[in-house]
Amino acid sequence: MSGNGSAKFGATFGGSYGASYGSPAPQAAAAPQPAAEAAVDSGDLIKDTTTRDFVKDVLEESKKQPVLVDFWATWCGPCKQLTPVLEKVVRAFKGKVKLVKMDIDKHPEIAGQLGIQSIPAIVAFDKGQGIDGFMGALPEGQVTAFIEKLVGGKAGPDMAEAVAAADAAFAEGDVAGAADIYAQVLGAEPDNIAALAGLARCAVATGDLEQARGLIREVPANKQNDPAVAAARAALELAEKTADLGPITELEEKVAANPADHRARFDLAVALNAKDKREEATDHLLEIFKRDRTWDEDGARRQLVQFFEAWGPMDEATLAGRRKLSSLLFR
Repeated sequence: MSGNGSAKFGATFGGSYGASYGSPAPQAAAAPQPAAEAAVDSGDLIKDTTTRDFVKDVLEESKKQPVLVDFWATWCGPCKQLTPVLEKVVRAFKGKVKLVKMDIDKHPEIAGQLGIQSIPAIVAFDKGQGIDGFMGALPEGQVTAFIEKLVGGKAGPDMAEAVAAADAAFAEGDVAGAADIYAQVLGAEPDNIAALAGLARCAVATGDLEQARGLIREVPANKQNDPAVAAARAALELAEKTADLGPITELEEKVAANPADHRARFDLAVALNAKDKREEATDHLLEIFKRDRTWDEDGARRQLVQFFEAWGPMDEATLAGRRKLSSLLFR
C-alpha cells in the first residue's frame, strides 16, 4: 500500500490525543541559508528508530526541536523518491528540525496507532505531540515550505495553549468547560482539527451522538485519518455499540454463569468502557483473547485496539493494556 498524493495528514500523537493543531501562523520562518551556518552532523539530524525507541527518539527529542517521522517501507516506490528529498531539506535547516525514519514492515505498531493507511506518510512532532503532516512524495519545494511552517509554528501560541487547556479540562471530567474552549478556538480557527475533534468527543461524552456525527462529517476528507479525529470517531462508535447492550449487571450474570460466553464478555467490556472502567474492560477482552484468539475473527484484540485509539496512545490505561496484550502475543 503506497501513496503519492499530496494530501496533508494532520496527526496528533501524545498526551490523550488532544495535541495542539491549528491554522498557519501569520508569518512562516525564513528559509535557512545553505553553508552560512556551522555544519551539523547528519547522524544527529537523521536516524532510524524502532517501536521500543520511539518515545526517546521522537516524543522526548521533539521537546528540543520539531521531529519529522518518515513512515516508509522497502517496497514503496514513492518512499524511495521522498526520503532523499527529506534528508536534503532537513540537513539544510541545520538542526532546526530532525528526521526519524520508521520501517512499517519491521515496526508496524506506531503507524497502526496513528491510523496510517498509505505511505510515505510524514508526521511532524513538536513538544511531545504530533501536530501536522502529509502523505505522498512531495517535491522539494513543498517539503521545504512544510518545514518552514513547522519551524515557524503552525498554531499561534494562544490557540495552542487554549487547545491544551481544553484537553486538560476534558481529561479532568470538565466536559462543559472543555467544549466551551474548543468552540472558542473554532471560532478563531475554523479549520483547527484538534479543536473540532475535541468538540466531537465532548458531544459523545454528553450523549449527543448526532452532534458528534455532524462534527466528524465536517472534517475534510484528507483529514479523516488524523488520529485526533480517529479517536473521536472511535469514541462515537463505542458509544453507539453501548446503546444496545442493556444493563451491566445482566452481562455480568451471563459471564458468571458461563465464562466461555465470549459474546457476553465482549459486550460487558464495551459496557464497562462506557462507564470509564478501562482496566476492567481491558481485562475482559484479554480474557477472551487468552481463551480463543480466533474468536470473531480476532474480535477481542481488534476491540482492544479501538479502545486504545479512543483513549489515546499515552493514556495510562492504553499503556497498561498494551503491555498486557504484548505479554500474551509474544509469550
